[in-house]
Amino acid sequence: MTTLIVEKIGKKTISFLEEIGAVTNLLLNIFRYIPRIFKYRKLVLYQMEHIGVNSIPLVIIIATFTGAVSAWQAAYQLKGIAPLSFLGAATSRAIITELGPVLTAIVIAGRVGASIAAELGSMKVTEQIDALETMGISPTAYLAMPRFVASVVMLPILIIFANIIAIFGAYFISNLFLDVTYAVFFESAKRYFEMWDLIFGILKGVIFGASTSLLGCHIGFLTEGGAEGVGNSTIRAFVLSSAMILILDYALWSAAF
Repeated sequence: MTTLIVEKIGKKTISFLEEIGAVTNLLLNIFRYIPRIFKYRKLVLYQMEHIGVNSIPLVIIIATFTGAVSAWQAAYQLKGIAPLSFLGAATSRAIITELGPVLTAIVIAGRVGASIAAELGSMKVTEQIDALETMGISPTAYLAMPRFVASVVMLPILIIFANIIAIFGAYFISNLFLDVTYAVFFESAKRYFEMWDLIFGILKGVIFGASTSLLGCHIGFLTEGGAEGVGNSTIRAFVLSSAMILILDYALWSAAF
């Protein structure tokens, strides 16, 4: 019994290490093709529109309610400890450093990471990727690199946009229900604002965008088993991307502080 357990753990460990190696190899191949980005500029721009512009309505909804909830939560935490004049600082710093980047990235992981896995998985099971290789076109350069670059560029932009919407959402709730004026709210936010907080949030966006697109492409390329396999890959891409975002978030906080 013990031998079987050890053997099973060993197989799982080897499989995990092999997958890490495959993801790393894909990342290195993407970097190798980035100097040819001008050749694939139309694909990159299309993916930037798909990943960035088309995600704006969803980001607006998420950011608005993120700001609203953060205002209520901050007011609850400050009650009896500090005056509500600190509400602007508390909500803006939490949004810029944590809530904006992480929640936006998770939403994009659900919308874009799963979409990438589904698109590439469908191409894999219908042998379209094999056809590209037959024509001498690298799937990494043609399919993975544009999606990776677009995610790395657009996710930080979406995060900045989400931060702005969320802060105004927090102000709206603070003003409407907690009687915190515009001057008090934004003076507090301005007084305690640090450029590092904004840079840190944007850096998170770059790393989260890279991990989401990389895992989506990796899982899509490995898809097999027809329609059922595509469905499984879509779910797996979202789950792994979301988990990786939270793991990387912790790792970045640990490294920074």
